[in-house]
Amino acid sequence: MPKNSLYISVVLPVLSAALIAGCSKGAQQAFPPPQVNVAQVVQKQVQLWDEFSGRIEAVNTVELRPRVSGYLSAVHFREGSDVKRGQLLFSIDDREYRAAVESARANVARAQSRVTLATTELARSERLVAEQATSQGEVDQRRGELQQAQADLSAMQAGLTQAELNLSFTRIVSPIDGRAGAALVKPGNLVSPGSTLLSSVVSLDPIYVTFDGDEQVYLKYQSLLQKGQQQTSHAVKHPVQVGLANEQGFPHQGELEFIDNQLNAGTGTIRAKALLKNSDGVFTPGLFARVRLQGSGEQSALLINEVAVSNDQDRKFVYVIGPNNTAVRKDVVLGETVDGLRVVRSGLTPNDQVVVNGVRKIFFPGAPVAPVTVPMDKPDQAPPAAASSAASTSK
Repeated sequence: MPKNSLYISVVLPVLSAALIAGCSKGAQQAFPPPQVNVAQVVQKQVQLWDEFSGRIEAVNTVELRPRVSGYLSAVHFREGSDVKRGQLLFSIDDREYRAAVESARANVARAQSRVTLATTELARSERLVAEQATSQGEVDQRRGELQQAQADLSAMQAGLTQAELNLSFTRIVSPIDGRAGAALVKPGNLVSPGSTLLSSVVSLDPIYVTFDGDEQVYLKYQSLLQKGQQQTSHAVKHPVQVGLANEQGFPHQGELEFIDNQLNAGTGTIRAKALLKNSDGVFTPGLFARVRLQGSGEQSALLINEVAVSNDQDRKFVYVIGPNNTAVRKDVVLGETVDGLRVVRSGLTPNDQVVVNGVRKIFFPGAPVAPVTVPMDKPDQAPPAAASSAASTSK
């Protein structure tokens, strides 16, 4: 064999093995386990709430319709303004009704005069019959005439009362304190009793928030009642918390006022209402609202930061630190939010350390990681070494 060939056949394999070993060592040095922030699962006593979507509704809503016919003469309020009970809102031309009142008063005066005359004639007849100057039959006739005159007077007085009512109905006032809507009929138009809608008034303080609970929630509350862990809304006022679409959390407090007597078979839900104070006017009927209803008494619960949760189709999971600092996947079932953390209904134990920052660095379950412990409510907190380095660099 030639000397060059012998050199190639012996030296090249040795060099290749050395290069491969060097590359492997370099690769191990270039790719250390990724650093991730981990936090201990929080276990504490919490008050659990159930969350719903609801709508703000007025406690009282009144449609303003005329009770007499006529031509609308004036609108006495500014559309969309707050009004008081008894405040004049619309007026109908009342000349015809004033004339009817005057006519009715004249009829009453005429009937009163007939009563006075019949009373006098009856008294005269009674004196004459005592003196045996007239018959008892004439006395009975005079008494009958008086009774008829009195009946006519009552009918005329009723007619006057009706005429005065019709006259008062030409002034349409607000029956409640609240906010008026648009004036749907303008002056000069003919309005009819009962059929013409003039406007509406809604009450604003207090106000309702209405929400629907599904069948599972209803059955849960029924179970709590049967176990004596909760009382009915008639016995105690259950607290309700409310937040609007532009608000964080649930800053408004109310009380559960009403639960319907049956579930809607079509939707499988039951309607409930809570009463809220609205002295500052923040609530307007029709607004969307987020509602929380106290679910039960205090109980022990496990909580984690929601940033630790990942999705796998319809399942939610987190990574926890396993043996030899490996990432172990655990599927979880989440519950309500309490103090910024999510309740874990199942899937974790109090001893688990959950990866709260750096989940994207874990490419597969069982991957090695370098855990750095941080508080559960501060998943982005920098490691002590990195924080010290940043402080010295800034100096």
